[in-house]
Amino acid sequence: MNLSELRPAPGSKPKATRVGRGIGSGLGKTSGRGHKGQKARSGGGVRPGFEGGQMPLHRRLPKRGFTNIFKKEIVNVNLDDLNLFEQGTTVTPELLVEAGIIKSVKDGVKVLANGEIEKALTVQVHGCSKSAAEKIAAAGGKVEVI
Repeated sequence: MNLSELRPAPGSKPKATRVGRGIGSGLGKTSGRGHKGQKARSGGGVRPGFEGGQMPLHRRLPKRGFTNIFKKEIVNVNLDDLNLFEQGTTVTPELLVEAGIIKSVKDGVKVLANGEIEKALTVQVHGCSKSAAEKIAAAGGKVEVI
């Protein structure tokens, strides 16, 4: 099989219905829109959520809570993720992104104590839990908060 021989399966791509092409087509004259009214007009119709003038559902329901626009998005890293690095490496947020452990730094990186660490590493992050710092120190490494 060649690329030039590829074809869609027969019947999988039906021809588009052409409306307004005469009485014999079954969709002539009004093109399936009926007679007059808002939905029959060019550009006619109502916006999403419109209920004919009745108070729409999204305005009838009570609203709760708020969104803090000053919220900091901290990215969490577990201790067992750090075992990926070689002994004696200085682990920075940029290095974590490069290694694919986190997608982006956002407002900061915090190390949590999930798992165990077997290597002595210098970890430079924006935050670290107390138990994670103890485990890193016990493995012979150190934590530097930036």
